[in-house]
Amino acid sequence: MKTIDRLDDAPIEVPRGLANVIVTDTGLSGVRGREGFYHYRQYSAVELARTRSVEEVWRLLLDGSLPDPVERLAFGNEVAAASGLDDATRAALDELGRTVPAADPLAALRVGIATEGARRCLRPLFDLDPAERRSGLLGLAAKVPAMIATFARASAGLPSVEPRPDLGYVADYLFQLTGSAPESRHVDALSTYLVAAIDHGFNASTFTARVIASTGADAASCLLGALGSLSGPLHGGAPSRALDTLDAIGSPDRIDEWVTARVLAGDRIMGFGHPVYRTEDPRSALLKEVARSFGGPRVDLAIQVEERIPVLLERLKPGRELHTNLEWYAAIVMELCGIDRSLFTATFAAARVLGWTANVLEQAADPKIIRPSARYTGPEAPQPVPAR
Repeated sequence: MKTIDRLDDAPIEVPRGLANVIVTDTGLSGVRGREGFYHYRQYSAVELARTRSVEEVWRLLLDGSLPDPVERLAFGNEVAAASGLDDATRAALDELGRTVPAADPLAALRVGIATEGARRCLRPLFDLDPAERRSGLLGLAAKVPAMIATFARASAGLPSVEPRPDLGYVADYLFQLTGSAPESRHVDALSTYLVAAIDHGFNASTFTARVIASTGADAASCLLGALGSLSGPLHGGAPSRALDTLDAIGSPDRIDEWVTARVLAGDRIMGFGHPVYRTEDPRSALLKEVARSFGGPRVDLAIQVEERIPVLLERLKPGRELHTNLEWYAAIVMELCGIDRSLFTATFAAARVLGWTANVLEQAADPKIIRPSARYTGPEAPQPVPAR
């Protein structure tokens, strides 16, 4: 906790990382960490993930209400019509995938968003009315699955697949990745994950998108900034590392040895711990249910590791609690759905970008730029010379 002087010289206490600092009002989502609960508008996010499609929840965040059947069809058609890529965007992603073997899918996604934004000559949000802002944001976000799939197939030496927007946001994504109609259980499982990940309060990437939106910048700039924030391993870049943990452990008989070594070394165990939740992460509990429905040795090992860590922690670090977060079972679910682990963070982005669009819209309606202050702690500066 640090004391920082406000411009009016009234000292206030500011926690590191702005933890628990309320920076604005929002009507989109809330996270109640002590209760292990989060919601989208007035609805439990977990229940929405169990019962509603990605399109329905995206529409809820964008327009304020869950759609009736007619509205659901209209919104689905709107998303489908916007999902195709510009030829230049497809060519850029294809070339990147074919010529740069080590290219990061999230970096490729930034290329796609930047190219689409530039080709469409998107104007600053400041100069647009609400309907124009919504149209521009939806038009970019709807293309994200095609951007990821185009790059992924090029990286694998495969030709891109013409999208099937009639399948819906989730099924079309899997179809474009694999080139074949996805199994219904894979569509259902991935849909549950994506809905659960659409929004989550003022996380780092959402806050970044809103800061950029507060300047009146264009829609592509807002989404690009958020994607940059999401690339950090402490934010969205962790799902594949959860599988790395399971790979390193290998079998149930090595759990104690591996976890004990990491805890005593003070290392972070990826897939565990969250800055907000002080109890079980409800997203983890939800995706654990989904993983259990598939079953298999990988799922069994993941559950055994989750259940064993609290026991070991009580022995090694009494009083310290560590629960799984979204990434732990999200990695398992994506793997079960046939998604390569290199695409895990980009797939997370295919969900979170939808929440960003709603947050950018909400922020753009506020004419006040986000401009906090910092306390200077460098070498002493000279005192100003009074004017004569």
